[in-house]
Amino acid sequence: MPDLQAVPEPEAQLNVTYNGQNGDYPDPVNFDMTDGDLKQIVIEAIQTGYIPGIDPVENVDIGDFVVDRFNATDDLPQRLMVRPKTPFGR
Repeated sequence: MPDLQAVPEPEAQLNVTYNGQNGDYPDPVNFDMTDGDLKQIVIEAIQTGYIPGIDPVENVDIGDFVVDRFNATDDLPQRLMVRPKTPFGR
């Protein structure tokens, strides 16, 4: 697992929740990528089993997923989360 403190700006740690599973994409990604570009990375990563903690799936559908962006804090680098929509919260 990458050291979260070592992710330089403008890069970010990407976390993904899919099919009840959750994992961090092993490589830093650009914080300013479009939602569409991030989703394409996630689709390919899930298909190939590249994200530890998420089983590979051939037909990945994340069209209605959301991308959350969190700016860096003193303790954490910039973070991105790709996750299913929920009926509550943000």
